[in-house]
Amino acid sequence: MPSESIFEQQRQTMVIEQLRGRGIRQKAILNAFLQVPREEFVPLELRDHAYEDRALPIGHRQTISQPFVVAWMLALLNLKPTDRVLEIGSGSGYVLALLSHIVREAFGVERIEVLATAAQERLARLELANVKIKFGDGNDGWIEYQPFEKILVSAGGQEIPERLKSQLAVGGRMILPIGDEPRNQKLVQVDHLQDGSYKVKRLGRVSFVPLLSGTRQT
Repeated sequence: MPSESIFEQQRQTMVIEQLRGRGIRQKAILNAFLQVPREEFVPLELRDHAYEDRALPIGHRQTISQPFVVAWMLALLNLKPTDRVLEIGSGSGYVLALLSHIVREAFGVERIEVLATAAQERLARLELANVKIKFGDGNDGWIEYQPFEKILVSAGGQEIPERLKSQLAVGGRMILPIGDEPRNQKLVQVDHLQDGSYKVKRLGRVSFVPLLSGTRQT
């Protein structure tokens, strides 16, 4: 397994080649990717692949997304340091860890209990005090902490969940994949306008695990 210094070199290469080299320019996002050890968020046997330009399995038929796709979605959110951000489908907690270095507070919902528990322990071990994660149905959001300036959905559904739209602050933005199957998804941007209406914009093609209703303990 690579040493910590090698992981750090790989992290820097990832930021230079995979992110900045492909058009990601926001300094806060690039700095977050430099600070968060992605190897901590993948299974032990896959750590030497942590900085490859692809999604990796994290168990339970879930994945940690390709670094560039994560960076692209974060860039589209137009994050501000004062934002409160909700992430749906938090998986191993990697995106929450990135958000902790960019925004004021980040909240995550994960429907698979074992993943949510492991992510909570991992985030605590990394001493990321401005993030919270809970086990629950992502379609319900997190009512106790609404409204959110930004919402990021890391799983693909067939339509925009109404309960998530209702938790988006006026002037806020949600980014999520929409499509009836992973190979037929497009990234969608939803803006909550000042008059209370919503503007929907379809972006590029992506592939995410499904956004399912309900919860799973194993």
